[in-house]
Amino acid sequence: MQVSAACIRCMADRQEERIQRRTDLDEQIKAKYMKAVLRVIGESKDGTSAPELVEEISKVYESFFGKEQEYTKIKYEHNEKMMFAEQEIQSNIERAEDPLAQAILYARTGNYIDYGAMDVVDEGILKELIQKAAQETLDAENYHSFRQDLEQAKTLVYVTDNCGEIVLDKLLIQEMQKQYPALQIAVLVRGREALNDATIEDAEQVGLMKLVPVVGNGTGIAGTVLEKITEEARKLLKEADVILAKGQGNFESMYGCGLNVYYLFLCKCDWFVKRFGLTKNAGVFLREGEYHEAGY
Repeated sequence: MQVSAACIRCMADRQEERIQRRTDLDEQIKAKYMKAVLRVIGESKDGTSAPELVEEISKVYESFFGKEQEYTKIKYEHNEKMMFAEQEIQSNIERAEDPLAQAILYARTGNYIDYGAMDVVDEGILKELIQKAAQETLDAENYHSFRQDLEQAKTLVYVTDNCGEIVLDKLLIQEMQKQYPALQIAVLVRGREALNDATIEDAEQVGLMKLVPVVGNGTGIAGTVLEKITEEARKLLKEADVILAKGQGNFESMYGCGLNVYYLFLCKCDWFVKRFGLTKNAGVFLREGEYHEAGY
């Protein structure tokens, strides 16, 4: 999906805010850095998605100032926190009138844990979103289509997004396995570090690898760009009967691919709020080919 003007402005603003917090840098270095950032954006090819640009900007930052913020500890802690709440959430899913819908709602709520969309994850907001997840709803038509597809499908690929969130993804996968035992599920994670996005290490930490095969996509992009992921990952997606893709980054980089994808995420940034005509942190459950500006 082509990066929007709003995303370009946001990327530039966030980089400027980022270096202004660095009191160890003089204005000359800051100006050189911002010129380099704007050059990356300005010279990008048509059709370049926001996640691809973010990765290129990260490379520029590292060339100027060294490695970006280390997320290993942050990721580990978010995984542990969600694992602590896992049993209670699983019980809520099991008691629900429609356990699959409930599991989808919890998995969507976990998408809040996103350091690409915000500098700090507010634990209070996360807790509130999880508490309210049971009262949320899914688009009825898309949910009906999703269930029909699961009944007929032989294979499903689950494309994860963030750490912590991956614990709730695991609960959804368990529920799909329970209701559709013949369905072969595989999980696709990032191949390299990309902000706080889930990788093989996160999947191993939360016990996901004991349930299903987990494959790294070979890139450090906070999304899934079919042309840039490994042949193994691309083949997995193209041969899947159903794909469930989590997060804004996967939506931005995958939408328009023509595969049977269902997108599940929260609208965390101002541009997503505007483009879907929803409120901040509102949830979306959308099928490939059905997106239209402000009122999909």
